[in-house]
Amino acid sequence: MSISQTPGPLKTPLLPPLLGASVDELTTWVQQQGQPGYRGKQLHNWIYHQGVRKIGDISVFPKTWREQVADVSIGRSSVDYQSLATDGTVKYLLQLADGEIIETVGIPSDNRLTVCVSTQVGCPMACDFCATGKGGFKRNLNRGEIVDQVLTVQENFQQRVSHVVFMGMGEPLLNTENVILALKCLNQDLGIGQRSLTVSTVGIPDRIRQLAQHHLQVTLAVSLHAPNQTLREQIIPSAKTYPIEQLLAECREYVQITGRRVTFEYILLAGVNDLPEQALELSQQLRGFQNHVNLIPYNPIQEADYQRPNRDRINAFVNVLQKQKIAVSIRYSRGLEADAACGQLRRGKK
Repeated sequence: MSISQTPGPLKTPLLPPLLGASVDELTTWVQQQGQPGYRGKQLHNWIYHQGVRKIGDISVFPKTWREQVADVSIGRSSVDYQSLATDGTVKYLLQLADGEIIETVGIPSDNRLTVCVSTQVGCPMACDFCATGKGGFKRNLNRGEIVDQVLTVQENFQQRVSHVVFMGMGEPLLNTENVILALKCLNQDLGIGQRSLTVSTVGIPDRIRQLAQHHLQVTLAVSLHAPNQTLREQIIPSAKTYPIEQLLAECREYVQITGRRVTFEYILLAGVNDLPEQALELSQQLRGFQNHVNLIPYNPIQEADYQRPNRDRINAFVNVLQKQKIAVSIRYSRGLEADAACGQLRRGKK
């Protein structure tokens, strides 16, 4: 499925860097360099399907032109460090053109390869249980820097990426413009189906509604983590500016506009938000629209004292939701011992 034309103008970054650009944009650029238009398709193929890192390595281009544009950046990062978990998950520290470091994670499973991409250098949301937010925020990533992460994992695994989750460093809906452009690129240029793309958010006022207006078929995952406003503010400081009632109202509107159900991510913290009565309160909040609860047992970090609940507490929470007819699943994060699991990503080596 291809992403349809999005409403309203999206500012397209000036070329170069070239990564993230569509075939039409690349065609315009090569023509501006005095080259025939068909070289745009050639450039597109070499960037997205051959994985070229330098224009000088594109052998089908005339040598004289390659020399003229040798300094033009395609926009690829370099792998600064990587670690392998016993389950096959690989965490990468990628160095960007300005020297900043981001993390991305490759998660292999039967017949699929998922990439967890970052959308910002650091994160401004400062969620109490998350290592990324402890390191502060530097800047947004551009569309090419997001797409580059997928190409890097694809090259390293020598396997086509089938799924991409925007659940790495950063808050995607604070970088909506570049996230939309990256989604278009992943769909149209790399051929990853819309329904295999997931955008995660803590919730930014009006941004879920804004995302809905693009009528994408991607999955929206909302990090809820609490059944009420008081507890949510303790866990997620930014929630103070966005009451849970307003957040859920936007989620209902999202379902109405897109026809897609919303996934609610809920990290289970022992003795904090994992009680049966909290499960009941959560089910009452989620009645009346299509949704699914994804329970994530807490992944420990050095900077916080939270604990993961035991299986009995997890199962009791699940049982309450199921009795209330709430769709629910448990996700035990991959890559735990490599610090590559949900909430463990940092801008540097451990």
